[in-house]
Amino acid sequence: MQEETARSAIDTFISAFNASHDVYVTALLSQALTSDVVFWGPLGRSEGIAAVERFVLDIRRHPAGTGTMVRCSAVDMPDEWARYQWVFTTPDGGPRLAGTDVVHLRRSLIDQVIVFAGEIEPSAS
Repeated sequence: MQEETARSAIDTFISAFNASHDVYVTALLSQALTSDVVFWGPLGRSEGIAAVERFVLDIRRHPAGTGTMVRCSAVDMPDEWARYQWVFTTPDGGPRLAGTDVVHLRRSLIDQVIVFAGEIEPSAS
C-alpha cells in the first residue's frame, strides 16, 4: 500500500512536466508535494512548491522544444524513502536526459526530492 501511495505522488509530480499548459503545473505539484518541499536539483537546494515550479517550467521551456518526462522504472521504496528512474526526451530526436530521483514522503506527499541527472559511469576497477 505504501509503495502505491509513493507511486501515485511520483507520477503526479512527473505529470507536471507533461501538463497540457503551464497553468496546470502548480495544481499538479500541489497534489504531489508538501508546501515546504525541499528540492535538491542540478542548481542546488531550494524550498517550496514555487521553487519546484520554476524548475519544472524551465524544463518545459527547453530550447530544443517541449519535451516529455516519463518514469521508466518501478518505484523502489524502503520505508519512507523511494527512488525511481526517469527519462526526459525533446522532440525530433533532440537532447535526451536520464536520471534517478530519490524522494521522501510525509503523509502521502513528497517532502524532499533529490535529483540525480545523467547516467552513472561504471567504476574503473
